[in-house]
Amino acid sequence: MVATPDLERDLAKRPTDTSWGMVVDLDRCTGCQGCVIACESENNIPINNETHFNQGRAISWIRVERYWEGEFPDIKARFIPLFCQHCENAPCEPVCPVYATYHNQEGLNVQVYNRCVGTRYCANNCPYHARSFNFWEPVWPEDLRNQLNPDVTIRSRGVMEKCTMCVQRIRRATRSGSNPAEGSFAPACVQACPTNALVFGDLNDSNSKVFELLNDDRNYTVMKELGTKPNVTYLKKVDAHAK
Repeated sequence: MVATPDLERDLAKRPTDTSWGMVVDLDRCTGCQGCVIACESENNIPINNETHFNQGRAISWIRVERYWEGEFPDIKARFIPLFCQHCENAPCEPVCPVYATYHNQEGLNVQVYNRCVGTRYCANNCPYHARSFNFWEPVWPEDLRNQLNPDVTIRSRGVMEKCTMCVQRIRRATRSGSNPAEGSFAPACVQACPTNALVFGDLNDSNSKVFELLNDDRNYTVMKELGTKPNVTYLKKVDAHAK
């Protein structure tokens, strides 16, 4: 999202004790890719084609990784959605030479596209591989242009892109300066998940669902040993046949 005077004014009115975050329940995730499609539609992510794909070029703010556990014939498919973890100690932030990525007062790792010069230092320093480089000017077929989201900037070639937790929805819901009721809004991926595997909310609100899930025995963060302190946490898969 491009910084504007209206956006800066909205940010100034918001509470400073909010920390947006997400919990992903891997026991509910089926790997359906619904979150991926919803993210692409909401955030005007360019459509990839066969030529770009064969060149190894793609843009995706969220991906569902598939991996396997066990040995044949008892092998099991596992799924884990991965996207920007909005780290409190983000490795991508100190390496940006133009301060295009920074951590705001609401716990979000922000990407300012009209500052980014595409050095890709942030992508190289991200252990989660959660950033994509925009290799081309986005073009949509005429019959799909009406589905573009007017609240989201269409990014030009040469910038880094990543998950924003649908900051445009957060801005709209908090425009009055007060915290909205829990469940009154959600990022596109959370809204589209058919199994409610994704839960979004204020990590500092002791009455919120995400705060409750943070104390679940299955809770963990990806690559905790790196000390990035992500605002995205996961709940382990429950294996009913485990001994």
